Amino acid sequence: MSQPAALPSPITRLGDRVLTNVGILGEFGLLVAASIRTFQRRGFPLRETLLQFEMIAVRSTPIVAITALFTGMVLALQTAFALSRFGAKPYVGSILGLAIVRELGPVLAALMVAGRVGAGITSELGSMKVTEQVDAIRAMGADPVEKLVLPRVIATTVGLPLLTLFAIVLGIFGGLLVADLQYRIAPDFFLQTVTTAVTVGDFISGVVKTFVFGWTIAIVACFVGLRADGGTAGVGRATTQSVVAASIAVLVSDFFLTKLLMLVPTDRVLAWLGSALS
Repeated sequence: MSQPAALPSPITRLGDRVLTNVGILGEFGLLVAASIRTFQRRGFPLRETLLQFEMIAVRSTPIVAITALFTGMVLALQTAFALSRFGAKPYVGSILGLAIVRELGPVLAALMVAGRVGAGITSELGSMKVTEQVDAIRAMGADPVEKLVLPRVIATTVGLPLLTLFAIVLGIFGGLLVADLQYRIAPDFFLQTVTTAVTVGDFISGVVKTFVFGWTIAIVACFVGLRADGGTAGVGRATTQSVVAASIAVLVSDFFLTKLLMLVPTDRVLAWLGSALS
């Protein structure tokens, strides 16, 4: 009678898991390198990129608009409530403007895009992978990175900053509505406090981060989608993994980008550029 196989030790299982994750990171690095190499060598398909821009950026506008508008309204309510304890309620626009421009506008727009666009890209590419359409593209001599990955990455990288600008405007507008209707703060004074507190450097540091967020969301979604297997159930698992991974990547990279941008004297750089161009 044969003896049952011994279960692997916890150390063995941990080592296998580490090796698996290192292998996945290696595959991710290869996809990033392939996309950069393909872009340098062949550029990108303009028509497909424009189609993806319409599906990714334009169709994400309603969900980003609703999120930004109500976030601005809630932030105005909470900020004015807190400032009223110190008799500083009229200056709600200063805090709201800085919060929306530097942090909430870029991050909320990125998370909305990660949820909607990241899931869409992964499910689309995952379905193509499990039905062997990606293999068919290779069999016809075409490059899946050029045909599938680059248009989505470029469209998301360019589209997310534009959506962020839209979110910033609507977030401040939502705060203005609450400040006027709820707290009787004149719109002119509200906008004056916003423009006084928010500098061009704040605006740039908020928007610059979204280029990184957009690239991260798209490349993660493409990578997870192209690794999907196991039929429709596997595509569903890949979609969930993509949204979770992209959202965490946005939040983690936001911390490090914010720390990095704080080291850059943006206002001095802008003043130097202005004097150099004049």
